[in-house]
Amino acid sequence: MRRRGVCLPEHRNARISKDRYFMNIAIEVSRRSTCTRRQIGAIVVSDVGEIKSTGYNGNPRGLPHCEEIGCIRDKLGIPSGTRLETCTAVHAEQNALIQAGTNARDSTLYSTIVPCPICARMILNAQVARVVYLGDYSDLTGVELLKQGGVKLTRLDKKEFADKLKD
Repeated sequence: MRRRGVCLPEHRNARISKDRYFMNIAIEVSRRSTCTRRQIGAIVVSDVGEIKSTGYNGNPRGLPHCEEIGCIRDKLGIPSGTRLETCTAVHAEQNALIQAGTNARDSTLYSTIVPCPICARMILNAQVARVVYLGDYSDLTGVELLKQGGVKLTRLDKKEFADKLKD
């Protein structure tokens, strides 16, 4: 029941945490991915809770997407987490950082997967303060780099988002 625009406690919806809220958005961003192997989404959020940018994984602008031409990594039988240089796609975290520019400084980056070592180095150089992620990556070197660089890491429970994830 409402009175003068105020919601009474017994009818109030449970408010989700900021981390869950922003991760839900990152999951939605991942749906734009053109990668045929896995869809990843990332967002950069300022220290005051403003979304500065979003990014998803896929080939650079102007190149055909893997959903059109097939996955080179699949064709060559390259396992996940190895020989990253073979793939022409730009990672979701990279795209989000490129879009954010200097607005990434002191921000939180939300990613639907733990950043790879290459993305971790970019995150460090962008001076991101915190990374919140869901799933692990086959190479956890990125986590170690972020820890060494003083970036705070928060891993959310993937099970809490199962209804939103495609896997």
